Amino acid sequence: MTTPVSGPSLAAPALVDAHIHPDKTTWGTPWQSRKPAQTLAELIQNDRDAEFDTSTEERAHALLSNAVANGTLAMRAHVDVASHIGVDNVVAVRAAADRLAPFLTVQIVAFPQFGLLTNSGTLEMMRESLNVGADLVGGIDPAGVDGDVEGHLDAVFGLAGEAGRDVDIHLHDGGDVGLMQIREIARRTVGLGMQGRVTIGHAFAACDTSLPRLRETLDRVAEAGVWLTTCALGPDPVPDLDLFEQHGVRLALGSDGVRDSWSPFGTGSMVDRAHLLGYRTGALTDADLERCYRLASTAGGELLGVPDLARWAGPGFDTRLEFEANSIAQLVVDRPAPRRVIRRGVNYTG
Repeated sequence: MTTPVSGPSLAAPALVDAHIHPDKTTWGTPWQSRKPAQTLAELIQNDRDAEFDTSTEERAHALLSNAVANGTLAMRAHVDVASHIGVDNVVAVRAAADRLAPFLTVQIVAFPQFGLLTNSGTLEMMRESLNVGADLVGGIDPAGVDGDVEGHLDAVFGLAGEAGRDVDIHLHDGGDVGLMQIREIARRTVGLGMQGRVTIGHAFAACDTSLPRLRETLDRVAEAGVWLTTCALGPDPVPDLDLFEQHGVRLALGSDGVRDSWSPFGTGSMVDRAHLLGYRTGALTDADLERCYRLASTAGGELLGVPDLARWAGPGFDTRLEFEANSIAQLVVDRPAPRRVIRRGVNYTG
């Protein structure tokens, strides 16, 4: 993947965060204790109850700035849109991202965290968000949150078709119900000619190797060109990376929430996240660790369609990171911050 340069310095591809929630972060603010939560509904309620002393733009900018300093040069940001929020968070995150251009490329997903069909007025706010800074149409657990798989997906894909946008759907639902929804998303993707333009985040059911229809589902995902993203969070399921590769499933890595109401953990560093993915999936060999780095870098660049981040042309490439490490495998384990962050020949100085 990379070629070491002189001494202990290593040039490596820039990092991409394929799934992050910058509007929820407490980054740069005083410590906030979290409430207990055992279910998705309880976690979502914690989002509703969260209170902040600083603006969404300032908190998002603090997190995004830290991410860039740690080598992340693009991200897909899921931002809450709802009837009680309106489009304010989208406007705020877009403003924060604009302050870091051109070093950071940010795609915003309009995310109906609190329900799309069950939260009256949210679909209209989703439509409006696409006019004020959102790039993609999001969704969440058509069965588990909205209780209407067909209606939820009709709304998501309908809005995407109306606006000419791509789709990125959160899917926490597990078991056979989760796999069914993955297959249905793949079916619609093919039927609408949206191959390569649809992503499923988390896809926990696809991480359950005990499910009899898993391999069939992974084949459907690959045939439809649907991307999956994973975040290697705490006790959450992680993919069998070898199995995904065998079935040709395209996968990228993200941070998810960073020090938000759901979790006190996270740093915004994708080197840290690659380390966690390696730890959670039992990476042992250099090849295993290099794969984790690839999922945190060029795979994400390919997902987001950012040319200078989707390919790697060697240590002289004008978009690169420079680390104090002897190999990719070592830096994934040791987790150093980059010495230099360079995009299109310009060194990031903060």
